[in-house]
Amino acid sequence: MYVADLVRRLSAAGHELHLYAARWDPTALPADVVIHPLRKSRGPRAGRPWKFSATLRQALAVDRPEVSISFDKLFGTDVYYPLGGLHVATAAHNLLKHQPGFPRTIARMAQYVESANWSYSRMERRLLTAPDRPLFVANSALVREHARKYYGVDPATVPVIHNAIDPSRFPEHDRPAVRVANRKAWDLAADDIVGAVVAMNYRLKGLEPLLRCLPLIPKESKFRLVVAGSPQTRPWRRLAHRLGVADRVRFVGHCADVRRVFYSADFFIHPTFYDPCSLVVLEALACGLPVVTTTNNGASELLRLPAEGYVIRDPHDPGEMARPILDLLDDNRRAEISRAARGAAGRWTFDHHVQAFERILGGVIASRARRAG
Repeated sequence: MYVADLVRRLSAAGHELHLYAARWDPTALPADVVIHPLRKSRGPRAGRPWKFSATLRQALAVDRPEVSISFDKLFGTDVYYPLGGLHVATAAHNLLKHQPGFPRTIARMAQYVESANWSYSRMERRLLTAPDRPLFVANSALVREHARKYYGVDPATVPVIHNAIDPSRFPEHDRPAVRVANRKAWDLAADDIVGAVVAMNYRLKGLEPLLRCLPLIPKESKFRLVVAGSPQTRPWRRLAHRLGVADRVRFVGHCADVRRVFYSADFFIHPTFYDPCSLVVLEALACGLPVVTTTNNGASELLRLPAEGYVIRDPHDPGEMARPILDLLDDNRRAEISRAARGAAGRWTFDHHVQAFERILGGVIASRARRAG
């Protein structure tokens, strides 16, 4: 979604765009984008990024575009803007989703012997530390700090351009009707106070500690949790039953239109163990939802606290996890943050985002011209 939005905005600004990819959705792209189909990499997972990177590098060497940008680990581009953050940080934060002690130790051992983990880390180190490295642009200060921590990259050399969304995708005019229809479909009362979760990787995004904190929320509060995203819900349903909170949780599975979830909710909960700069948090704010997230989310840097939401440090702490939810049960507090959230979303539009990228890409082109001259 982000890449498609960026391509549309750059195209509208008059730039000639070429997309190099093995897979793409043509309906999401402007008609004037030139597609360069690349061979899909096959074989063991550990080697696929290297093969695809070699294929891309050959294509760029022939076509010689003015400037090129990659959104994942790839050699040969001028700019590297990793939407998923750094692999080494992802691996480290993936351990945090497990309870401290034996479960986390087992996960660390499994990670240590995984060949793909070693391969991706080696590729990333080569990309960020080689003499011919691309300009590294981070999508949050969190990611920039990870580059310093793990690879010794000077933060002064790393521009930060936070993710952006298109608020026009979330019009207010149809919100009341969508809210009524979906609350009815999901067995939610009109006066229920609904917190929403949207995720595909429920474990990484903190669903387990969120469910474990629900017994601390009074039953008479009429708080309900809507969980959308992955249809793989069986272990989480079992956990909710064991905790005695199953009647307060609605697992609604995949929602092709995420507005159904946002418009039906009163606030958004994203207790993630790692997100470089979560788009779903920005989208929730654009819908006027107060947000609860964590310091593991680069998008938390964009919140003016406590006016626009809550940021917690340890999702495994049930008390810390429950406190913002208890606070948001107050109608006046929710309304206050909701007004601020809508204004906050206006700070992260693609207008500012594209302008920042144009400056970065223009600087790369000018620097190359100076070297050639």
